Amino acid sequence: QKLAAECQSAGYAGTLIPYKCDLSNEEEILSMFSAIKTLHQGVDVCINNAGLARPEPLLSGRTEGWRTMIDVNVMAVSICTREAYQSMKERNIDDGHIININSMNGHSVVPQSVVHFYSATKYAVTALTEGLRQELREAMTHIRATCISPGLVETGFAFKLHDNDPERAAATYESIRCLKAEDMANAVIYVLSAPPHVQIGDIQMRPTEQIS
Repeated sequence: QKLAAECQSAGYAGTLIPYKCDLSNEEEILSMFSAIKTLHQGVDVCINNAGLARPEPLLSGRTEGWRTMIDVNVMAVSICTREAYQSMKERNIDDGHIININSMNGHSVVPQSVVHFYSATKYAVTALTEGLRQELREAMTHIRATCISPGLVETGFAFKLHDNDPERAAATYESIRCLKAEDMANAVIYVLSAPPHVQIGDIQMRPTEQIS
């Protein structure tokens, strides 16, 4: 709500409408899409941005942490994608776009045990996006599907991953000049601005100084 007020006072075009939704809860996701339909007719563009990592290695991780990552990183993406597509189909929207914010961890497994399960969920997003592209072609639509796979972006991500060690989390973003949220937004705008006959499959982007 604070961000929405900031956008309005800054005079940006359009309106940011905040809506509380727990993406690990399907009922709340469906309620959100229902509200969007009531208030704004439906969805033309869906950007699946929510994602998190918990420090749960494969050999010693807690099932609860694994399940949380699956629910948010995989199930919520799938549910939101399905509901967005149905919204477009209902209104004969043939030029919509579904963008999944993936990760470089969805393309390579780094030797850090705390992100191995997270990496598996992001590999799933890679597969889901390509599967979505194929199903959209089978459905004879011009709706497009795209992944954006960033490396290290300066957000609250590391503070969630290392929630018991805020100093370690902060150090993650201090070691190199990281990507910013604005860089991700620019990538989204680039994807959306491609001509209708151009489908960008995956943008892989890292900080220039990032090694892995």
